[in-house]
Amino acid sequence: MSLAVRVIPCLDVADGRVVKGVNFQNLRDAGDPVELARRYFEQGADELTFLDVTATVDDRSTTYEVVQATAEQVFIPLTVGGGVRSAEDVARLLGHGADKIGVNSAAIARPELLSEIADRFGAQVLVLSLDVTRNASAESGFVVTTHGGRVETDLDALVWARRAIELGAGELLVNSIDADGTKEGFDLELVAAMRAISSVPVIASGGAGALRDFAPALRAGADAVLAASVFHSGELTIGQVKNELAAEGIVVRA
Repeated sequence: MSLAVRVIPCLDVADGRVVKGVNFQNLRDAGDPVELARRYFEQGADELTFLDVTATVDDRSTTYEVVQATAEQVFIPLTVGGGVRSAEDVARLLGHGADKIGVNSAAIARPELLSEIADRFGAQVLVLSLDVTRNASAESGFVVTTHGGRVETDLDALVWARRAIELGAGELLVNSIDADGTKEGFDLELVAAMRAISSVPVIASGGAGALRDFAPALRAGADAVLAASVFHSGELTIGQVKNELAAEGIVVRA
């Protein structure tokens, strides 16, 4: 691994507050997004991901004011997702300080949205957000879900990821719903499967609970690791994760 990997804290936001649960359920308050964004920037985060986890469920747009306030606190790439349904939504979010846009449910409902965004803004702006769960009926053993993990589809996760890349997705944010919030480690089988079919960077998400969990995800093929609970609670800092990765021989940004 010659390129520096990225360590990315995630802000799952609902009603203007950061929340966290287990398997996308029983969400509890985890703090103010602006304060947490500032903390993670100061700790050395490589990027920041902001996901409005109830925007699609509530059939509304992302809270633009909170996005802008967050963007004003960080000088690293900011990915924003949740409630994005059109290229105009993307334009507005970019105007409020986002650098990249995560799209999930709306793209599954209307795949051409991906090419509309990529053609207008470039693939580097477009992140396909995949909320994945295990399902033995799928050829790969994995399917995608929508509406913040609440609605399971019959769409094979690997088939969908491959198609999304063809339509212009420049990055895959792969979140394991089964591992989410459990702190039992990333789903390495899922990460490796996505790496095998992806020609774009893969971000591993869901399950980080200890320093020992991050390096295996990167060795399984991820280009970046994303976590939430362990950072929000103060159990781990960005610096501790980077030091552990460096000790494992993995290149990180200082």
